[in-house]
Amino acid sequence: MNIWKKPILLLSGIGISYLGNWIYLIALNLSILELTGSAAAVAGLYIIRPIAVLLTNTWAGSVIDRVNKRYLMIAIDLIRGVLVFCIPFIGSLWIIYTILLMINIVGSFFGPSSSVYITKLIPRDNRKRFNSIMSMTNSGAFLLGPAIAGILIMHVGTELCIIINAVTFLVCAFFIYLLPNVDEKSNNPQLQIHWKMIMKDWIIVKNFALKARNFIIIYLLFQLALLIGFSLDSQEVTFIKQNIKLSDRDYGIIVSITGIGSLTGAAVAAILAKKLQLKLYLGVGMLLTSVGYVGFYSSYNFLTATLAFIFLGFFMAFANAGYATFFQNNVPIEIMGRFSSIADMFQGVVQIGLTLLLGLFAEWFTLQLVCLIFSIVGTVLALVLLLTIFIPSKAVLFEENKEMTG
Repeated sequence: MNIWKKPILLLSGIGISYLGNWIYLIALNLSILELTGSAAAVAGLYIIRPIAVLLTNTWAGSVIDRVNKRYLMIAIDLIRGVLVFCIPFIGSLWIIYTILLMINIVGSFFGPSSSVYITKLIPRDNRKRFNSIMSMTNSGAFLLGPAIAGILIMHVGTELCIIINAVTFLVCAFFIYLLPNVDEKSNNPQLQIHWKMIMKDWIIVKNFALKARNFIIIYLLFQLALLIGFSLDSQEVTFIKQNIKLSDRDYGIIVSITGIGSLTGAAVAAILAKKLQLKLYLGVGMLLTSVGYVGFYSSYNFLTATLAFIFLGFFMAFANAGYATFFQNNVPIEIMGRFSSIADMFQGVVQIGLTLLLGLFAEWFTLQLVCLIFSIVGTVLALVLLLTIFIPSKAVLFEENKEMTG
């Protein structure tokens, strides 16, 4: 238990923050709809994060890798908590959009920072289990958050839900404050970002990618299969309502049951962390997730769609835990923030492109046919990934007991 005392603190803080985010997301959608009466205004919420990513990810990694990660994460949560707290007291849509953009700009630093912090805090041989539990925490928040939001909105309104999210950020900051400082020294306390430094950092990341070709091949195959899955997610509501002819209530039930599948998958992944190889989590997990998408877009009624989504959610938990561990074990800690930020930016562009392409093809052909083709392409990529993982020369990438030296 002593070994897990610090990880449990970190999991608790981030888990509470995840839960608050789901409560806040539901409440914010309803709050904006109530304020404006416009579906377009609600849709506008979903383009703010990609804009924030494009504004920050060219240089965010340069900051993350040079500052104290624990202090940065605490500052991010405190700033987000204060900004979210202001939202219920504002009556202008554009001011709310501006605050949300600021929240997302600040928040874009948290993911890469936490990834570096986790890598430094958690020993290599415990990372797979930690990442599985983290996935379970996220799935639990996904299940509980909307349910809690529904009860709270019914009894106390959307404003309190948003304030609860502000409080969860402050609680997360407090838990991180209780954790140790994993950085040997606080690098560059008076950090100044300039164009030459950013360009030099991009070159460092490029040189790492050229040198670590085996890692990059597996990384790209996984990300392409995953991003195809994300683009398919954009059509799930349309497919359920137009092709399978189910109601909003049915869709809600399917999503909830999928959450249970993800939670179960993450729990099983955590239990089996010491028994199954990392390459099975990453390769088999991604292949079966992709097969789940094929099954879903082949479904013809409530039962087949639900079973496909449970299957998909269960194995996605393995794939996510495997990928997080693989990434932490193979990207040098000193450039992890820069690599994550630059990669996130390119992934965002690819995801937008794939989603638009899928939507365009769905206008020309039938939605089910296009989604099936996309999901089959994703499955082929996942199969290539699995075969690549088992090539003997790639074995060193999946060692779980030997710490990297950089």
